[in-house]
Amino acid sequence: QVQLVESGGGLVQPGGSLRLSCAASGFTFSSYCMYWVRQAPGKGLEWVSAINTGGGLKYYADSVKGRFTISRDNAKNTVYLQMNGLNPDDTAAYYCAAGAGWASQPTSADFDSWGQGTQVTVSS
Repeated sequence: QVQLVESGGGLVQPGGSLRLSCAASGFTFSSYCMYWVRQAPGKGLEWVSAINTGGGLKYYADSVKGRFTISRDNAKNTVYLQMNGLNPDDTAAYYCAAGAGWASQPTSADFDSWGQGTQVTVSS
């Protein structure tokens, strides 16, 4: 059974940092590209970041470039999203997703599995 479980969300002040984790099970994690997407209240899904199977190729949405860092540990079946310099526009539910193929700017059609999400709220 494929599972993606996100954690690490919470309430943070503007300028603060959070590290999201996504633990994977039920599939060969190292064979899948991993993605982070988010959905703000009342808005559609926004792709945030992507990382290929080996971790050497990473892409970021312009809105988070320079502030967020994606990484993965294939030995731990986990993908991470380090988020620095958070601002209220980053408030959203954050989801990790797995895809068999690489897509530098993916849509939901590129994802084979999704997690349940973790809420990030940036507010003073």
